[in-house]
Amino acid sequence: MLSTIADYTRLTKDMGKSMTQVAQEPDVSRDTDYFLSHIGNVKTIDDFLGDYRLYSYAMKAYGLSDMTYAKAFMRKVLTEGVTDKDAFANKLSDTRYRDFATAFNFAANGANATQTTAATTGTATQYVTQTMEQNAGDQNEGLRLALYFTRKASSITSPYQILADKALTQVVQTAMGWSATISSSDIDAQAKMITDKIDLTDFQDPTKVTKFVQRFAAMWDATQAQSDTSTNPALVLIGGASASVGLDTDMLTTLQNIRFNR
Repeated sequence: MLSTIADYTRLTKDMGKSMTQVAQEPDVSRDTDYFLSHIGNVKTIDDFLGDYRLYSYAMKAYGLSDMTYAKAFMRKVLTEGVTDKDAFANKLSDTRYRDFATAFNFAANGANATQTTAATTGTATQYVTQTMEQNAGDQNEGLRLALYFTRKASSITSPYQILADKALTQVVQTAMGWSATISSSDIDAQAKMITDKIDLTDFQDPTKVTKFVQRFAAMWDATQAQSDTSTNPALVLIGGASASVGLDTDMLTTLQNIRFNR
């Protein structure tokens, strides 16, 4: 029996406890100890990129594991920082790079970049969060998406932020019962569709976020059950279906500069 809602409720009922359990896992604890005891010795971008264990830990913490190999790309992100609006990280639609460059702000702080809370305990907390979501995804991809959306919801102020993030897009489409095929339509039309049906200010309210995620979880379980050719009453009550969707973020590089008025 599918149980995304039950698993989500169990994990989020006491998030502190859930995070502590993950942090105490042997592999996580060992890697975190290494990171916290060595990151302070890093004084330059070359030092950072040269210690694979530190660098890969930080990349995972900010959800960038799949880009760990791209050191030239990440060097440019770190070298230009985030202060200048035309900095490389600020031009990318994927805000994870901006978050990474903000945490490890060599451009602004130089040799002291790794002394900040964001670079040390902040990164460690991010790593534990990412690991928890990854572990959840190993068992249930819907649970990983639900946890990710919960974490990102309060930062959503524009429909274009949703459309620039494949995971957020999938959650919203699934929750609303929209077909993934709408991703091939005009980007502004998709944005209007979101704001016509969703009050984005609701995502500033944890209670409303939980309700939205529960709706997503119900839809996710229903569509998974449908794909297994089993009958699920939630389909009758909620309706609609969703499939995994990918959105080319390169096409959305300039979305940061777009202003949308409801």
